[in-house]
Amino acid sequence: MSLSIYLYAEPSASTLDLADEAAYITELIPGANVQLRPSFIHHHLDRLPRSSREASTSSLAEQFAALRVRNLTQQRLATSPLYGEIQYEKRRLEGSTGHSFGVMYEGFHVMKLLQDLIDPRERALGHVHIAITNQILGTWEDDDKRFHARSIICGVPSLISTTGLVEAPAKPRDYYLLKHQHHSLGMYDAAPAELDRRFKGRFIDHDDPRMTDVVKGYVMQAIFFHLFDEAFCDSPECRLYNAHWQEELIHAQLELKNEFCPEHAGRLDQIRHMANNPGSSGAMRGNTGPTRVGKV
Repeated sequence: MSLSIYLYAEPSASTLDLADEAAYITELIPGANVQLRPSFIHHHLDRLPRSSREASTSSLAEQFAALRVRNLTQQRLATSPLYGEIQYEKRRLEGSTGHSFGVMYEGFHVMKLLQDLIDPRERALGHVHIAITNQILGTWEDDDKRFHARSIICGVPSLISTTGLVEAPAKPRDYYLLKHQHHSLGMYDAAPAELDRRFKGRFIDHDDPRMTDVVKGYVMQAIFFHLFDEAFCDSPECRLYNAHWQEELIHAQLELKNEFCPEHAGRLDQIRHMANNPGSSGAMRGNTGPTRVGKV
C-alpha cells in the first residue's frame, strides 16, 4: 500500500519547523510520500474557483462561530452565533488575525467540518491528513461533565493543537500552589514572571524552541491511529504515551533513549514494510473516528 502523509502548517507557530517534521517522518518511514501544505483551510479554499472562495469563506466562518464552546460545563453549543463572532472567524480564516485569543472549539465537530473539505481522491486509507492549528480544541467528558482542552484529536484529519500542547497537559503541582499563593496576596502582575523563573523548562510554553521535537511524537500518534486504530501507548517510555502532565510529555517526547517501546517499534516496522511494498496492507485497519489526548 502506498502511503501519503500531508502536513498542514500553522503559520502562527513561529518555532515549529514543518520541514524538520517531514524529514523526521521520511527518516522513520523511507517509503512514505510526505507533502508539506499551507494551513488546512487555505489549502482547500485555494482549490476552489476564485469566484466561489468568498462565499465558502463566509460559510466556514459561520460554521466555526457555531462551534465555539461558550460554557465549559454545558455540552450544548449555541446554534445562533453573533454577527461579531462570525466576522471574527472570517478575519481569522483570511489570516488577518493570528490567534484564537482563548476561544475553545468543539474538536470533533471541527474535525468533521474539515473532513468535508478533503478532496475525495485523498480519503482512502493510504492518505494521512495531519492539520496543525493554534485553535484550542475541546471535547466533552461525561466523568466530570465539562469540556477539556486537547493536545491532539485523531481521525480524518488528525488535529494537533500547538495551544493545546501548552494548555492541556497539567503543569507541575507546585506551579499551581505557588500561583494560588501569589494571587491570594494580590500579586497578580508578579506571578507570571516568578512562575516562569521557578519552573523554567518544566513545561512547554508558547513559541517554545522545543515545539518541533514535541510535535514529532504527536504526528506519529496521528499516523499510528490512522493505520492501526490506536494512537497511544500505556508506557511512559514511548513517544506514543498518552501524557496528562507536562513533565510526562517532556519525558516521552524529549528524553527517551529509544523513541518507541518494543511493541510500537514492531508496528513501525510494519508501516515501513507496507510503505515500501504498495501491494501489501498487512494488519492496517484505518479509522475515521476520533479520539484525543491531553486533559486540563
